[in-house]
Amino acid sequence: MKAVFITGTDTGVGKTIVAGLLGRFLLDNGHRAITQKWIQTGSKFPEDIARHLELMKKKKCDINDYLPYMSPYTFKFPASGHLAARLERKKISRARIKKSFLFLEDRFDFVIVEGIGGALVPFNGKGLVIDIAKELDIPALLVVANKLGCINHTLLTIEAVKRRGMKIIGIIFNNNQSGERENIISKDNPRIIKKLTGERILGVLPFSRSKELLYKRFIPIGKKVTWITG
Repeated sequence: MKAVFITGTDTGVGKTIVAGLLGRFLLDNGHRAITQKWIQTGSKFPEDIARHLELMKKKKCDINDYLPYMSPYTFKFPASGHLAARLERKKISRARIKKSFLFLEDRFDFVIVEGIGGALVPFNGKGLVIDIAKELDIPALLVVANKLGCINHTLLTIEAVKRRGMKIIGIIFNNNQSGERENIISKDNPRIIKKLTGERILGVLPFSRSKELLYKRFIPIGKKVTWITG
């Protein structure tokens, strides 16, 4: 079994898209793959899991038996897990999250875990989500919103991941903005971050609302991810 923990430089950087595209790539190449979102906030049904399934060309009925393990915690309030849980007078159990992951690990070739927000997000007053990934020995895949300011955010995230002794598979840049100014910046960001850190730049996703175009551009990235994790 293989696994990847998709973390990001912030919320809304494209982790959900990358998780779904990677899931589709693995399925298309004959792997039994499934996604996880340990803590989903801001909805009754785990919206990010729904988005994964859409990108993977799967339906909810395809995963009904596994849904409780794919998203062990779902809260209505759109906030960090620790606050969303507190507002509903609930507690997030590290053990339950681990048990859910291990359940899927035994039944699939590849488990894709989408993190929550940026790298250092708490699930209660004592622990961070990334530390659960560390304890499970899951390597990190970093997603960066390719825009002005991402250099600082990316360097800080890499430091946080490395400080925990976690393997970094590589970095995916997501062009979730358009325009000439952003384009100039977005071309330089991967170059300077590669030069400063030596980390693998796996590729750049274009600004597009077409799922098929995104998947086509993701295929070379998916090949690199599976080669590194293999």
